[in-house]
Amino acid sequence: MEDWLTTSATELGRGIDAGKIDPRDLTEAYLGAIATHDFADRIYAHVTAERARAEAVAAAERARLGLRRGALDGVPISWKDLFDSAGVATESGTLLLKGRVPPADARVLQNATHAGLVCLGKTHQTEFAFSGLGLNPVTASPPCVNDPDAVSGGSSSGAGASVGFGLAAAGIGSDTGGSVRIPSVWNDLVGLKTVHGRLSLDGVIPLCARFDSVGPLCRSVEDAAHLLAVMENSKPADLTHASLDGVTLGLLKTQAFNGIEDAPRTAFEDAVKRLEAAGARVTPIDVDAVDEATKLGPTLFPAEAYATWKDLIEADGDKMYPAVHRRFVQGRTISASDFIQGWRELDCLRLMYGDATKGFDAVILPSCPILPPKAEALLADDDYFTERNLMALQNTRTGNLMGLAAITLPTGTASTGVMLQGANEERLLRLAVAAEAALA
Repeated sequence: MEDWLTTSATELGRGIDAGKIDPRDLTEAYLGAIATHDFADRIYAHVTAERARAEAVAAAERARLGLRRGALDGVPISWKDLFDSAGVATESGTLLLKGRVPPADARVLQNATHAGLVCLGKTHQTEFAFSGLGLNPVTASPPCVNDPDAVSGGSSSGAGASVGFGLAAAGIGSDTGGSVRIPSVWNDLVGLKTVHGRLSLDGVIPLCARFDSVGPLCRSVEDAAHLLAVMENSKPADLTHASLDGVTLGLLKTQAFNGIEDAPRTAFEDAVKRLEAAGARVTPIDVDAVDEATKLGPTLFPAEAYATWKDLIEADGDKMYPAVHRRFVQGRTISASDFIQGWRELDCLRLMYGDATKGFDAVILPSCPILPPKAEALLADDDYFTERNLMALQNTRTGNLMGLAAITLPTGTASTGVMLQGANEERLLRLAVAAEAALA
């Protein structure tokens, strides 16, 4: 049973299909692991054991009758604390929403439940999902699987830690500037950022509705493909016979290596060599639109975030972690005309990026230029928090600003990753599964 806790979601599903794993036993294994884990309270905000057991019983009966609803029917996963779940507090990691209990599940949770997945509970996160580090002294700061004294990455911090520590077969998070990918990188997982609008945001507590997206944190590209499919009630991408032979990859140089630490740089360079050995042609590129879009970030993100939550923040902002509160109030002085003009400029820059990269199958870059910092150091120095947060999101936010899909893969070096970006999830997933094999 211990092996189950480190097995990919799709492998567990195959075990259920073959009659080798009973969903009830699998769910009890995860619930037992959560109940006895030293960091469980820092990872899970709410464990929905009663729901999980009921869903596992139903999944076991479907398996017995040969009526499984899909490859992941009966597999237990976790959900970030901003996905509504009926009758269970959903508070987006902040005291400003304390006691908020929605009457219905978010649409993506509804779809996953219909596909037979088991909901283990809700995981901790950064307040309102507005930080890439995963530090939240107001509720809880989940630890990194490679260093319990370090943060796990945010804002889907508990989602990443739940999978990294073997307390869920996969986790579902959200990504506005890197919030699925950073915790995936730092916990040695696969993380998929979907194109904005691909997956429903109905019942998802917003941060910046024009950037927010939903995505899985998991153990394999195959898991990511199946989790994407169940959340939108579709068929998973066909990953068979995927190859890097003849694939052209643009290696983004623009700002991606600014301030990069030695370990992420070395791991990425080694990963590129392995991709090339598998047949990929890698060409360094500079894309000016990336730099120009990054300059718009301090206008677009805080303005929308503050506009979304200004009434609560103005009334009870002293309940927030000051470093996150300051990020929100930056939006106070941004005018409507600057916001609208910023979006007009970004729309043009997205077209420029598309033109600059259209000759490549995907663009690659280091997933994160830094390793996870120590939680204590971040708490002791607000300036250090701000600087590390900007550095953590330096590369991931490119995908959000450019309106892309992106996937991060482990390199084999702890808490480092290689990221592939493209316009289409299915095509990106096929490239990623071939890259995963090359990096294994």
